[in-house]
Amino acid sequence: MYAVSDEFLTAVQENTRTYYWSGTITTTAGKVYDFDYKNIVKGSGYVTSKCCSSSEIELGTVYSAEMGITLYSDVDRYTLEDAVVELYYHLKLSDGSYETVLMGIFEVAEANRTLNCLEITAYDYMLRFDKDFSSTDSTGTAWGFISLCCTACDVECAHTQEEIEAMSNGNITLSIYSENDIETYRDVLYYVAQILGGFFIINRTGQLELRKYGTDAVMEIESKHRFSSSFSDFITRYTAISSTNLRTETAEYYSLDPDDGLTMNLGSNPLLQFGLEATRQEICMNILSDLQAVNYVPFDSDTIGNPALDLGDVLRFSGGSADEEQITCITSFNCVIGGKMTLKCVGKNPRLSQAKSKNDKNISGLLSQVDAAEIAIHTYTNASAYTIGSSKTEVVSIEFAASQDTSAEFIAQILIDIAADTVTKTATVEGTITIPDASTDSDSSEDTETSGTEVEVSLPVTWTEDGEALVYVVYELNDDEITVFYPVETWHSGKHILTLYYPISDITSDVLNTFKAYLRLENGTGTVEIGGWLAVITGQALGATYKWDGTLEFEDEYTSFTIGGGFAVKSFNDSMDYEMIEQKEYDYTESVARVSIGAFASPFDAE
Repeated sequence: MYAVSDEFLTAVQENTRTYYWSGTITTTAGKVYDFDYKNIVKGSGYVTSKCCSSSEIELGTVYSAEMGITLYSDVDRYTLEDAVVELYYHLKLSDGSYETVLMGIFEVAEANRTLNCLEITAYDYMLRFDKDFSSTDSTGTAWGFISLCCTACDVECAHTQEEIEAMSNGNITLSIYSENDIETYRDVLYYVAQILGGFFIINRTGQLELRKYGTDAVMEIESKHRFSSSFSDFITRYTAISSTNLRTETAEYYSLDPDDGLTMNLGSNPLLQFGLEATRQEICMNILSDLQAVNYVPFDSDTIGNPALDLGDVLRFSGGSADEEQITCITSFNCVIGGKMTLKCVGKNPRLSQAKSKNDKNISGLLSQVDAAEIAIHTYTNASAYTIGSSKTEVVSIEFAASQDTSAEFIAQILIDIAADTVTKTATVEGTITIPDASTDSDSSEDTETSGTEVEVSLPVTWTEDGEALVYVVYELNDDEITVFYPVETWHSGKHILTLYYPISDITSDVLNTFKAYLRLENGTGTVEIGGWLAVITGQALGATYKWDGTLEFEDEYTSFTIGGGFAVKSFNDSMDYEMIEQKEYDYTESVARVSIGAFASPFDAE
C-alpha cells in the first residue's frame, strides 16, 4: 500500500468524502501543463495494473501499468510524444486539510485530438526495458542483473544491493544459459524475479520494485464499502514447483509433504540451467518457500475505492458472502477517476488442477519426441457415441506442449444427425368464394354461367413443420473459457457437417496445454456416432499425449500372512483395475518369477 496516514485511511472509508484529482504533463522539451478535476472529461480517466494473468497466480511477471484520460485541453498533441504524466488524488481529512496520493508516473504512448478534447494513453516505465539484450552469456548475482537492466534502460531501482542480497537466492551466483529465449532486458527481469520468488512492478515514483506475496492484511473491506463482490469457494495454494532442465531434457519437480496443492511451472528459466543439482534444488526450494505465502481466496469486487491500495496488498473481506477468517491479495486493479475501483485476485482450484499439475513432470519426455522444424499434426476422434442436448457436452479434449514459443491451429469436423423440435404455426387465409343462387337449374343440359353471391372470407389455419435447432460451440484453453468467440449454427433436421476452427496463439514453451470443445443444442437434439468427430491441432514444435504411452499404474494391498508349515497363509488379496479408452486391442500378460521368502529362502511358484 502506498504510504498514507491513519487519518487518510479513516477518511477514505467514510460514507461521504471530499476529494479531487489533478496532474501535470511535462514534454520532452520541458514544457509543463497542469490540469485539475474540471479539465477531466467525466468517466474518462483510469489507472489499471496487474501482476498476474487473468486466470492464475504467477511468479516473475513484469507487467506495465496503463493510464488513460481525456482532457478539455488545447495542447498540441504532436508535442506530447514521450511526455511524462503525473497523476494525483487529493482527499480531504477530518481537520480540513488535504492529503495527496501519487497514482503514478507514466509516459505518453498515444495522444489523439477531437474538436475540444485531448485523449491520452500512457504507460509506466516498464516499457523502457523493452530494449534488445545483446549478451548471450553472462554471470552475476540477482543484484548484478537488476543493476545492469536499470542502468541500460535508465530506470532507478527501488532497492539497495543489501536488500536484494538479503532475499532468498539473492546472494547466489547465476549464469545465463547460452541457448535461451531472452530478447530484451524485460525478459532478464522476468527470470530474475522468478529466482527471487516475486514479481517486478514500477512503483508510483517510477522506480523498479520487486514485490512478494505476503500474509499480513493491510486493511479490511466491509460489505458497506463494496458495490458488488464475488468470492470463490476454494483457497489457492501451492505445494510444488516444476522447472525444465534444458541440458538434461528433464522436468525437475520439487514439492512439500504433503503435496496436495497446485504446482507452479517455472518453465525453462535460463538462469536455472547451470550449477550442481543440489544448487538448483536449493534455489527451487527457496522459491517454493516464498510461494507458500499464497493462501488466497480468489475474488472480484467493485469497491468505493481506495487509491492507496496497490498490487500485492493482502486484504481481508467481511460481511455478505465473505469469509472473515480468510485472506486474499490484489493481483489486478482498475481505478476509475471519480468512479468505482475494481479489485481482483485470480487463482485456480487445487482440487481441480492437482492431477493436471502433476502431468507437468512428463512434459520433457513429451517434448523429446518433437522436431522443432517440423509441422506436427495431432488428431483426435471419438471412441464413443454422443447425444447432444441442452446441457454442455465435452466432445474433444487434446493435451499438447511445445518445445519453443509458437502458435497452433485447432481444426475439426463433426458429422451430426440433428432432430429439431417440431413447431406449430398458425395463419389466417383470406379470399373470396361464390355462393350459387337457389334458382339455378342444375339439371339443364345447356352450358350456362353459374350465378351467385360473392363473399369475402377469413379462415384460421394451423399446421406443424420442422423447427430449427441452434448448435452452440464453446472452447476452453487450460480450463479457461474462451469468451471472445462462440460459434453458432442453425439447422433443420437431418445430417450435417459442422466445421470448426480456432487459432491458438502465444503458446509458451515447456508448458502442458489442454484444448477442449463443447457442444450444446437448443430446440432439438443431435447424435454423433463413433468416429464421427475428427479434430486436429497442428503447429510447429508440438507434442501431444493423444496416444497411450504404455504406462499402467497398479496398486496391490496385502494383509499379513504366513507360508508353509507354521507359515500358513491367513489372507492374500490381489486386485488390478485398469482402463484404456482406445479403439485398438492390446494383449496383456503377467508373470512372476520364483520368489524366496524369509530367512529360510524357501522358493515357491507364482502364476
